[in-house]
Amino acid sequence: METLHVLGIDPGLNTTGYAVLQAQGRQARVLEAGLLRPRAKAPLERRLEELFQGVAELLDCWPVTALALEALFSHYKRPQAAILMGHARGVICLAAAQRQVPVAAYAPAEVKKLVVGHGRASKEQVQRAVALQLGLAQVPSPSDVADAMAVALCHLAQLQRQALAG
Repeated sequence: METLHVLGIDPGLNTTGYAVLQAQGRQARVLEAGLLRPRAKAPLERRLEELFQGVAELLDCWPVTALALEALFSHYKRPQAAILMGHARGVICLAAAQRQVPVAAYAPAEVKKLVVGHGRASKEQVQRAVALQLGLAQVPSPSDVADAMAVALCHLAQLQRQALAG
């Protein structure tokens, strides 16, 4: 049975949640999880560089077979947030591309539906569902870390569906 390592990322310019999951068959466990926090008052290009370096370090430390992250979405009340998120996603994808790590993107509603059972789940519901599915003693916190775990679980489920389809 093949062992997979997926780096899940909840991208953000101020706070990026990450989680490295190892999976064999239907069993997944957390190897590392946490936050990347570029300096908030640094110029945009420095914050992007810090984010890139943090993701590159994770990719260099773990035998990652895929990187999964939340797809870009935009809320009409905050279009600037989508632009900044696009910058963050760009440097994350660049770090993966430089290491020939495939990247998969999943819509937040798709991740929530897979992990919780419906696409409009709250942050707390996602945190509890992730803790249950990964056998964690407590809910992952903050929610950025839980979201990174959830997107990695979503990718693992997608890989399982593909393997079954043959």
